[in-house]
Parts: sequence; C-alpha cells; structure tokens
Amino acid sequence: MRTLVRLLTLSALLGVAIVRPALAQSVLRDAETEALMHDATIPLIRAAGLDEKNVQILVINDPSINAFVAGGQIVWVHSGLIAASDNINQVQGVVAHELGHIEGGHIIRSGEGMKEAMGIQLVTLLLGAAALAAGGGEAGMGIMAAGQQAAMGKYLAFSRAQESSADAAGARYLHTAGITGKGSLEFFKKLQNMEFRLYIPQDQYGQTHPLSTDRISTLKAVYEKDAAWDKPIDANLEARFERVKAKLVGFVSDPPRTLQLYPVTDQSIPAHYARAYAYHKGAYPDQAIAEIDALLKSAPHDPYFLELKGQVLLESGRPKDAIPPLREAVAATGSQPLISTLLGHALIATDDPAHLDEAEQVLRAAVIRDTGNPFAWYVLGNVYARKGDTARAALASAEQYQMTGQNALALRSAETALTGIKPGTSDYLRAQDIAMVSRAAMEKGKKR
Repeated sequence: MRTLVRLLTLSALLGVAIVRPALAQSVLRDAETEALMHDATIPLIRAAGLDEKNVQILVINDPSINAFVAGGQIVWVHSGLIAASDNINQVQGVVAHELGHIEGGHIIRSGEGMKEAMGIQLVTLLLGAAALAAGGGEAGMGIMAAGQQAAMGKYLAFSRAQESSADAAGARYLHTAGITGKGSLEFFKKLQNMEFRLYIPQDQYGQTHPLSTDRISTLKAVYEKDAAWDKPIDANLEARFERVKAKLVGFVSDPPRTLQLYPVTDQSIPAHYARAYAYHKGAYPDQAIAEIDALLKSAPHDPYFLELKGQVLLESGRPKDAIPPLREAVAATGSQPLISTLLGHALIATDDPAHLDEAEQVLRAAVIRDTGNPFAWYVLGNVYARKGDTARAALASAEQYQMTGQNALALRSAETALTGIKPGTSDYLRAQDIAMVSRAAMEKGKKR
C-alpha cells in the first residue's frame, strides 16, 4: 500500500504540472476584447507559422497573473494578467511565449517527460521492493524516496527546457513581427518582484519554470539588439487596450474597488467604461446608463458602447429599449456573433411574436460564425419553441448540451429532433451526428 501511494503521489504531481484546468473557471466572452486580442496578436501568430483562423486568444475569469495553453490552438489568458499589465505590449509578450508552446507541440510532448520520470520511479520502486523483501527496510525506503526525488527532478528539468524553448520562440516571433520586446521584459520583472514578495525560493531545481532572473538576463541580451527595441507601441492598440482593461476590471471586480481605481473625478473613456460596469453590477442602472451616455457623447456610433447600452437596458428589464442600440451595434460590426446573440436575446425578451423572425435570422447567423457559444443555441432554441417548431428546438438544445459536455441530455434531445425533422436534410444529418457522438461518449464513460 505504501508503494502504491508513493506512485500515485508522483502521478498526481506530474499530472498537475501537465494538465491545467482551462475550463474550471468561467470563460469571459466579449466582442471588443476578442477583436483587440485578434488584432494585437495576428502578426505574432503569422510569425509562428500558424493559421490565424485556427488560433484563439480567450480570457478566463481568474484573478491570478497567468496564461497557458492546454491543447489545441487556444491561448488562455487570465483576467488577472490583463488587469496587471501596464500596456498591450506586455500582453503581446506573454502571448508570444504561449504561441511558442503551441508551435513546439509542448502539451503533446509533455507525455515524453512524464514517461521518462515514471520510468525512473518504477525502476526505483522495484529496487526498493526487492530491498524490503530482503529485509533491508531502511534501505528500501531510502531507494524509493530517492527515486521519487529523481523522477520529479527529471520532469521539472524537462518542463524548464520547454519554458526556455517557448521564451526563445516568443522572442523570435516578436522580432519577425517587428514588435518590441520591452513589454516582455517588463512583465518578467513583474513576475520577479512577485517572487520576491511571496518569498518563493530561488532554487531553479524545484521549479517548473526557469527563474525570472535568468529569463530576464537571457532575453535582455536578445531584445536589446533587435531592430524593434525602440519601436513605440501602436497607439491605436494601446487606446483599445486601456478600454478593454477598464471594462474587464469593472466586470470582475467588486464595485467599490472599481470606483477606487476609476473615481468619478476621472472623466476619461476607460473610467466611464469601468464605472458603467460597476454601477450595472451594483444594480444602479440609471448611473450605468449615465456613464454609457457619456461614452456615446464622445463616440455616438461606437458599436461597443452601443452594445453595452443594449446589455444594461436588457438586463434592467427594458428589452424593447435595448433593441435599437443593439441593432446598430450588429450592423456596425458586420453581425458580430456575440453582439448578434445579445440582440436575439433582446428580441425574444419582448415577448412580441413580431420579433421572432428577426431573432431567428440573427441567431442562425451567429451560431454559424461562432461555434463555441452554447448560450446562442439556447436562445435560438427558445425562438423555435415559441414558433412551435419543437423538433428544431430540440436540435438547438442538443447542440447546447453537446457543447457543454452533457452527453445524456444531448442524446435525448437529438433523438427527439430526429422524430420531427425531414430525413436527409442538413438538420436531420446534424441531429444524427450529435446522437452518434453523444452515444459514443457515454459508452466510453461507462467503460472507464
């Protein structure tokens, strides 16, 4: 039993180092934020030799300063990292590093590091067991303990090598894209200061990452020689970043904290943005609308200001009033899927049957362009249900349930859809696909 526990302990520790829970926190989908991340990182994605259509930069609600990849081509950025960043260039530096992990296939290759570490552990377990069987109790336990330490050291060294590789790749992408590495160095210095404040031992052999001091020294020599070192930050991207950072702080922080960071004496665009979210979160819709109107006074047709006004009106029980600004926002952004979903929600929230056709149109367009939004399918299912089309309402539910990993409900909804949709149609074939995939997932779960 002691041997088994030791083996499982190592497995658990190595597993934590490899698998990071991307979806344990809520994903913060926001049209303006995703547009900014797209525009700020496209040069880096191209420099990494990746297809910009396949790479996503998404934000999760987590106050810690972190970013990671967890398989696929998604870079997950913590909200705390954006809040802690002083400018968009620092975020670009972090994303460049994470793209290095994607290009290097580090998540897939992590299995190699675990395999080597587990091999060491298993060998020492056998040797330790043999020593125990021969009556050498202390010797056997010593061999096992040393094996565990050696195995962990092997994996940590492997992890540090991957991190150093990603650092070098990130520097290469910044160079190719003509973006200064100053932000990257500034961010590493932030991490270094945090390590000192938290009294993190400066012993690289016990870390998954190289020490910040070493990373700064290595990268400084690279960045300072680069032609883009003194290149200024893109002013347009920086202004957009300040807006996104402010709205994010307003959304995730307690209202008093937001008002402390962005006091009413601050009449800047980011401050109005942050306070609008703070007041809305604190259930003060009139104050929120006043802040949004101040934003719209400076830019009457800004689609994201219009989106926010529509959101506040809708969530304050005024869906009819929310429709005009949301329609304008949808038109101005070329039917951006997240804003279209909000418009569809407002249209059906009026309980006016006259709006159902428009709601169906904008929502169908939204789910085609954004395949990762279960709420859009939920709202579209409501539209079908109100129209009396129970089969397609069931299909929309099946899409939603499959997207959220609820396989039993997805299978049940897909089977319901199949009974009412004409065979051979695209909707019928889609319901068949969902039923097949959900059933297979359930069978796989049973075998485990």
